[in-house]
Amino acid sequence: MRPFTYVRASSVADAVGDYAKSPETCFLAGGTNLVDLMKMGVERPARLIDVSHLPLTSIEEHEQGVRIGAMVTNADAANHKLVRTLCPVLSEAMLAGASPQLRNKATMGGNLLQRTRCYYFYDPSYRECNKRTPGSGCAAKSGYNRIHAILGASEQCIATHPSDMCVALLALDAVVQVKGPEGERSIKMVDFHRLPGNTPQIDTNLHPGELIVAIDIPALPYAKRFAYIKVRDRNSYAFALVSAAAIVDLDEEGAVRRAHIALGGVAHKAWRATKAERALTGKKPDAANLRAAAEAELADAKAYQHNAFKVELARRTIVRAVTTAVGRA
Repeated sequence: MRPFTYVRASSVADAVGDYAKSPETCFLAGGTNLVDLMKMGVERPARLIDVSHLPLTSIEEHEQGVRIGAMVTNADAANHKLVRTLCPVLSEAMLAGASPQLRNKATMGGNLLQRTRCYYFYDPSYRECNKRTPGSGCAAKSGYNRIHAILGASEQCIATHPSDMCVALLALDAVVQVKGPEGERSIKMVDFHRLPGNTPQIDTNLHPGELIVAIDIPALPYAKRFAYIKVRDRNSYAFALVSAAAIVDLDEEGAVRRAHIALGGVAHKAWRATKAERALTGKKPDAANLRAAAEAELADAKAYQHNAFKVELARRTIVRAVTTAVGRA
């Protein structure tokens, strides 16, 4: 691990101001991902600014929805009455992630910023990784790529985003609130993370020195008709091969008025299944229509040697998530 200096921020303004003092700085919250990457030599900050003690730990109603502070732990958010009542898909998704010990430490802001678990990114002994070293290549394309992307990938990178929380936030149309050297800014969840393109080393659309301060979840009166389905190799402490968050609004005739569907484990970011949503709107959520919607979403999927199974798995996960959501009163 590279030697580093440590500073504990006393306010959001201090944290943002301190960041500008060194170009090789990282914010530190729970540290459940960053510290691992530092130990592996993947992240090599010269300076850490500890923001874990900042007063960003409230969960409160906001414009009839919910505002969750960036330093709220995943465990506290998942078990909070407001979250469980107004956006239960978020609670279910977070409780499916990691382990109780990690959820007790990991923060909402940190979860947004966690990096891929691609084997080749995590191990510097593999020199070909455009995400770690731009221009070096992508070892996963010709290597073992069972966990890798089938949607939105590029020739530069086929890594996937590991978060369960982000899949639910995307389905909920969440908005990320940040503060930085240029002031405050709101970033829609759909725009927060980036697809790899030619710059896979850049995960988000945050500007340098911007600090996440809160996540706003708008009021969705129909959010109780939801499901979060996570398919993984074991039932706990495993990342999703494919996951799906679904929220469904039905009209008086039982047809889909609105559908919110997001996928995890399939792309460089949580993936909003807009094609499936459009295909279902105005239709009864029966087996034929659900299958057609899932096929529309996966029509452009590109599989690699070891992950072709994900294409059909993603279709089935969409069908199961929407079916489960429709069945919830």
